[in-house]
Amino acid sequence: MIRTEALDRLPVRTAVPALERALDDRGVAVLCAPPGTGKTTLVPLVLAGLTGDGPVRRVVVAEPRRIAARAAARRMAWLLGERPGGRVGFTVRGERVVGPDTVVEVVTTGVLLQRLQRDQELAGVDVVIIDECHERHLDADTVAAFLLDVREAIRPDLRLVAASATTDAEGWARLLGDAPVVEAEGVSYPVEVVWAPPARPVRPPHGMRVDPALLTHVAATVRRALGERDGDVLCFLPGVGEIARVAGQLAGVDAEVLQVHGRAPAAVQDAVLAGSSGVRRVVLATSVAESSLTVPGVRVVVDSGLAREPRTDHARGLSALTTVRASQAAGRQRAGRAGREAAGAVYRCWEQAEDGRLARFPAPEIKVADLAAFALQAACWGDPEASSLALLDPPPAGAMAAAREVLGAVGAVDAAGRFTDRGVRMSRLGLHPRLARALLDGAAEVGARRAAEVVALLSEEPPREYGDDLAAALRTARRGQDGYAGRWKQEVRRLSNQVDGGGFGPGPGSGSGSGSGSGKSPGSGVARGTSTGPHSGAAPRGSRSDDAVVGLVAALAFPERVARARGEGAFLMVSGTGAELGDSSRLRSAPWLAVAVADRPAHAASARVRLAAVVDEDTALLAAGRLRVRGEEVRWADGDVVARSVDRVGAVELAVRPLKQPDPGLVRGALVEGLEREGLGLLRWSRDSEQLRLRLAFLHRVVGAPWPDVSDGALLADPGAWLEPELSRARRRADLGRIDAGQALRRLLPWATGEAVRLDELAPERIEVPSGSRIRIEYGGEQPVLAVKLQELFGLAETPRVAGVPVLVHLLSPAGRPAAVTADLASFWQDGYKAVRAELRGRYPKHPWPEDPATVPATRYTSARLKRS
Repeated sequence: MIRTEALDRLPVRTAVPALERALDDRGVAVLCAPPGTGKTTLVPLVLAGLTGDGPVRRVVVAEPRRIAARAAARRMAWLLGERPGGRVGFTVRGERVVGPDTVVEVVTTGVLLQRLQRDQELAGVDVVIIDECHERHLDADTVAAFLLDVREAIRPDLRLVAASATTDAEGWARLLGDAPVVEAEGVSYPVEVVWAPPARPVRPPHGMRVDPALLTHVAATVRRALGERDGDVLCFLPGVGEIARVAGQLAGVDAEVLQVHGRAPAAVQDAVLAGSSGVRRVVLATSVAESSLTVPGVRVVVDSGLAREPRTDHARGLSALTTVRASQAAGRQRAGRAGREAAGAVYRCWEQAEDGRLARFPAPEIKVADLAAFALQAACWGDPEASSLALLDPPPAGAMAAAREVLGAVGAVDAAGRFTDRGVRMSRLGLHPRLARALLDGAAEVGARRAAEVVALLSEEPPREYGDDLAAALRTARRGQDGYAGRWKQEVRRLSNQVDGGGFGPGPGSGSGSGSGSGKSPGSGVARGTSTGPHSGAAPRGSRSDDAVVGLVAALAFPERVARARGEGAFLMVSGTGAELGDSSRLRSAPWLAVAVADRPAHAASARVRLAAVVDEDTALLAAGRLRVRGEEVRWADGDVVARSVDRVGAVELAVRPLKQPDPGLVRGALVEGLEREGLGLLRWSRDSEQLRLRLAFLHRVVGAPWPDVSDGALLADPGAWLEPELSRARRRADLGRIDAGQALRRLLPWATGEAVRLDELAPERIEVPSGSRIRIEYGGEQPVLAVKLQELFGLAETPRVAGVPVLVHLLSPAGRPAAVTADLASFWQDGYKAVRAELRGRYPKHPWPEDPATVPATRYTSARLKRS
């Protein structure tokens, strides 16, 4: 029986007519509805024709998370008086509850993405609703882009709704072709904001780390809220580890403490969403509870102010979640949970002054995440560059380049970026391309079931209590009875069936229709042989130990993270990144590791290994074979030229021997590298050489061409123009030190135009003053500097000029100390000389100090000597 009363209470009902008109007129719409209005539950039922007299339509609702998809389906089924699997069903990875009568199907965006790749028409589907689009998950953005392509090319009748509580409505409307924006008014109960910052400053989050002092404060705030308010408490924390820690600190509170996150067993999630049975509850949740879900009974929200977002270090090949400050939009969503059913309160664990400095919306995942899976989806869609996809934010060029490199390495795309048959197969496994490669190639080596067991571990990181040894985690999962072990076993069955049911298909080098590649791929080499060869002489697949299987499959997934021991729990990954194990890790004595999960804390020199497997050298080299290089290596290292023959895999050196007669061209390149790294000071610079460089720099700045640019950048950009032939004859650092830099610089003078002979005229090294002395000019500053004793300039009325620039005259006392500085001698003799004379003639009575210096001959001598001469 349809629960008409409950449906009529949903505020979004008033916006449904406008939404239906928008879809009838344009086929697309943006629906903005506050939390709790029924946009996720009532709207799909109405559009499907299940609550009125309209025609029955097939509606697909895409949710960002599995927990939200299941909850939405159950809620809609309850409103119809049914159970899921009737007219309302759901499909998430590893679980499908639909029936022949299902017309509303709730799916995750990942499931819809896979469905679109298999059936671009979405045959039989009339309406697609992308829910919670404000969260900007990559799968949701990709699904929206693909659906717009489908509408434009083959299904103009397909209706599309982008729905959210807080979103960039104008941006989504533009993306959907100036779609109408339909807004629903919510029944908003007042939510009081209580600012509850920690009493003492806490360290900001970095990586996955959260200051324990903040978690202690959050637990204390929950206790405070329980004492000050009625109703259940919903507390937002960034991750599972933080939830467990706060739960431990809430032991003994007069309430039932529940934990809700993506890894929680479905039974626990259902119990939380079903409401209280009379006992007061504290629900500790990640951001999964921000939207799409209503937790009955909640009157109070405690917000830690933190969230987890993906980040990728492309330079080191590391991808991980990182802890960030939650956005203002997330804060509004979280606070709204307290006002779903009645007036409530939100306790925010940060200063009110900080709130305005928070980001308005979460960072779009396309801007910060690993894009390998997205790039593969785009390639299989027929747009390898993703240049024609309708996206709110374009993918960063650097991240896309790194993604295409990964896809090429695993054989998913060819040299032109087009998908291969193998790439299509990978795209349909519902895995990251790295894990898809490990599953396919690992299955050929160790069997589908055992490869699937390891890949399932890698696709959802095991709980921390499983430890950092991947093989030990496998054994724990096999015998485990916890929620993670249950999901792991379900995923193992799914992956095993996909591999066993589909066969391996052609490798990337076998050709495949219009999108096939033509070159051999390292991704297929393990199963079919490469230059490193398969596991020749290895034990049959069934007899290999768990440790050997786990290590091989993990290394296949992350060949750049294969690492060799450096001692004391430190390793060097093939990528060149250092890695360190915890002090208590049992893996510290391993000679080689296949690192599955690692993150690099802020300002740390090495990555921190969180999950890895022991491998032997043969397995390490097999998995990372495409990165193996043998050859001569001549480079600048430790302050000199190093020439050696090297066998290396990435940054890990396997064998090294010195080269007695290295290639001269390579030696020259190493010397240039040394000059670039350590500077031109490696050459021999006399005082005259340094002055020549300063004179040339002055002329280049003041006169310009044809006088050369002698800055470090210009000289190093073309060392051959001035350092040959000495540079090509040099073999080591000492040889550079014998090159006369001044002689080399003279090669840059404009000899061809004849201007070189004017060097001493335009920028003389010395200038003759009235006393007859030839004084050196210093060219290091903005103006040339002439430092000369004051008495030697008697009679000189005008300031000397160099290349038309007046010199800056430093007038010295008879003892050579500065007495005055001027660029206008005429003005100095008229105004400044009197003061200098008054101050110094008593101190230096033996030297001439005439009242009118223009009438006295210039001299470098004392008055007595001057009279004798």
